[in-house]
Amino acid sequence: MIRRRPRGPRLPAWTATLTWKAAVFITVMCCALAALLGMLVHVSVTNQTVGQARERALDRLTEVTERYEAGDRLGSGAGVDPEGLPAPLRELALSGERGTMVAAHESRPTMWAAGPADGGRAIAVQVDYAQGARTIDGLDRAILGSSVLAIGATLLVGAFAVTRVTRRLHQTAQVARRISAGDLDARVNDPRTKDPARRQDEVAAVAGALDTMASSLQGKLLSEQRFTADVAHELRTPLTGLHAAAELLEPGRPTELVRDRVAALRTLTEDLLEISRLDAKSERVDLDAHQLAPLAERVVRGSGEGTELVVVRDVCVETDRRRLERVLGNLVANALKHGRAPVVVTVDGPVVTVRDHGDGYPGYLVEHGPQRFRTEGTSKGHGLGLTIALGQAAVLGARLTFSNAPDGGAVATLRLPFDECPSEDEADGSESTT
Repeated sequence: MIRRRPRGPRLPAWTATLTWKAAVFITVMCCALAALLGMLVHVSVTNQTVGQARERALDRLTEVTERYEAGDRLGSGAGVDPEGLPAPLRELALSGERGTMVAAHESRPTMWAAGPADGGRAIAVQVDYAQGARTIDGLDRAILGSSVLAIGATLLVGAFAVTRVTRRLHQTAQVARRISAGDLDARVNDPRTKDPARRQDEVAAVAGALDTMASSLQGKLLSEQRFTADVAHELRTPLTGLHAAAELLEPGRPTELVRDRVAALRTLTEDLLEISRLDAKSERVDLDAHQLAPLAERVVRGSGEGTELVVVRDVCVETDRRRLERVLGNLVANALKHGRAPVVVTVDGPVVTVRDHGDGYPGYLVEHGPQRFRTEGTSKGHGLGLTIALGQAAVLGARLTFSNAPDGGAVATLRLPFDECPSEDEADGSESTT
């Protein structure tokens, strides 16, 4: 049995940005460096301060010991077994060793020095250590303050430098998205790539490579579009002659086959010409106010049997009637040809769905959209109907998506741009079936 470890809370989206990661990295490194340097300075100054106080205390202990042995007065801050002498230092002195220790005496930091005396006693002196303690505390505060200032300044400078880089990366990413959306004229135009003698950083190299790729891709696509348009245009004249000649043939099975193939070639040629116009973005819409349900009903009636219309909510939309009927007609024709009946066209406000009850769309189509001259299995056709529907929907400003229903069947969803029409006559909540 495989147990999945529960995931922790998801971080906000902004934490994934390069600026945030760089800021965290700079902050961590500055804190680590400041802590290391501060610790070294603290240890060095503390050792020096404590060493000086220890030397003074030991010198004083030597002087007091000589006075004690001579029977003279010991003076202030010195005595035998004085009150407040730290127990570890007393034990060290009783063992015959001399030593020093910093401890609090009467709420003041004091440097003690102790040594052995006769009678199993300890002689000790105390030196005021308050000035040394204040020096170390002041040094620690100075280190902390300077570290905070240094980290803040470094973080600001680093964030400024990183932001300049990320801004250029964002611009490059935006241009890449525009190119992927079909805007082949988009370019980064980084000024660093214009001067060959100027050294380029990695971001400029990426921007230059993207511009070069976009130019190359645009040239190839334009060449392909021109070739497709030229071929389709040149085929129209001989196909027109073939069609006229086929009409003169005597009735019979061979004649029907010839006429059928000529008609298929004419349809393919017209589709290629339409796609070339869509690629060239030369199509212009003729907008007018139309009720959506009657348009869908006209398409359903023209498609023949096996198609149903369901109107959940009718709306008035500003659209090009001819292009919209072309889109819906292609979707219904594809559903009838490659799916199984019944094909249901549903109008729900500005959203029209076309669903069949077949095997559904192939995976590549759902993920990447329709592709020209690609069909699955032994399906007849050239894959141009859905391509034209997608292109005409884009001309209308609509969004056409493809998916598969959970219980089987292909679903095409067309979402039209919608504003309330002055003459709109809705029947909210009503439902009719044709």
